[in-house]
Amino acid sequence: MAFTSIVAIYFLFFAFSAFVLLPFGVRTDEEAGTPKVPGQAESAPYRFDIKRHLLKAVLLAAILFALYYVNWTYGWITPADLDFYHPR
Repeated sequence: MAFTSIVAIYFLFFAFSAFVLLPFGVRTDEEAGTPKVPGQAESAPYRFDIKRHLLKAVLLAAILFALYYVNWTYGWITPADLDFYHPR
């Protein structure tokens, strides 16, 4: 696999991980016990730590990419395994 392919696929895993992790670990003002700003949505986060969120996304993307790369190398699951219309 070319290095550019590795970078592109890892970036896709990173973007997916960043969006999947958005709702986890977020507290609202009500849960934090702080007053809300007038006009603020009920579900608005109290404090969003972007560095921590991106670190979690980097780690999850690295794990997912490692699994993808090992599967690509050893061929555990192939496209033929996912063909549910023409079973072997």
